[in-house]
Amino acid sequence: MMLANNVLLSAQDLHTWYELRKFGFIRIGYVRALDGVSFDLRYGEALTIVGESGSGKTTLLRTILGLAPPTKGLLEFAGQRVDAKNLTWLRRQVGYVMQDPYGALPPFMNARRILLEPMVINKVGRPAEREARIREVLEEVRLVPVEDFLPKFPHMLSGGQQQRLVIARALVLRPKLIVADEPVSMLDASVRVEILDLIRRVQKAHNLGVIYITHDLSTVRYFSERVFIMYAAKVVEKADAREIVKNPVHPYTRALLAAIPDPDHENALRFKDVPPGEPPSLVNPPP
Repeated sequence: MMLANNVLLSAQDLHTWYELRKFGFIRIGYVRALDGVSFDLRYGEALTIVGESGSGKTTLLRTILGLAPPTKGLLEFAGQRVDAKNLTWLRRQVGYVMQDPYGALPPFMNARRILLEPMVINKVGRPAEREARIREVLEEVRLVPVEDFLPKFPHMLSGGQQQRLVIARALVLRPKLIVADEPVSMLDASVRVEILDLIRRVQKAHNLGVIYITHDLSTVRYFSERVFIMYAAKVVEKADAREIVKNPVHPYTRALLAAIPDPDHENALRFKDVPPGEPPSLVNPPP
């Protein structure tokens, strides 16, 4: 049931620190992996978190999933405070799309078993209902014909198909939130837009909240409404996705935008006049 204020996930002054120990038992300090992060995510909203490696974005994801308990602060999901007592409930509400699809899928299970397992563990539905839901999510992520993909193991699928199966597994429990941790960084450039478009389409179809974690600012304006820039365990800039590309405020945001590679237009146009079927090397020999 949607809340009156339409907030799905609320983080208030979240801190997640990791202990540093000497000889395994002497505490010598802390690593402040997350240091005072606050935000609200509404139902049906897509939020992108951008930052370099070590900026704290993955620790934020782990804190949201309950894998890294916050040192300080408050996390609420659908109006309920998240703590150790309701982590099982929380994880049924959150679908997780990992960065490496092949590493995310058990190699000894076929597609049917991979999608069945979450429902068995969480005691969701009867056998006939489970089978119907498996087919439903496979069709939704466009792994069709479904009968062809049900018996396939991960090594029999392409990288893009593996990630579609990961997304199907994230959807099979009908969550309210999808967390995608750099879901296209391990895929070919030709497949990345398809996967992002799939996540966006699924989000709109089910009114899901989505947190998209990436280090690449070039895709965010096509994917989300808001962007948070993380640096040194803090959110240093929050802005509308299109506005942040046009008018970045923080120096770190400007540095991230400057790091986006531009196509070499001179080389890209080098073969534009090559006749069809003619080897480019004959028309444009090296200098």
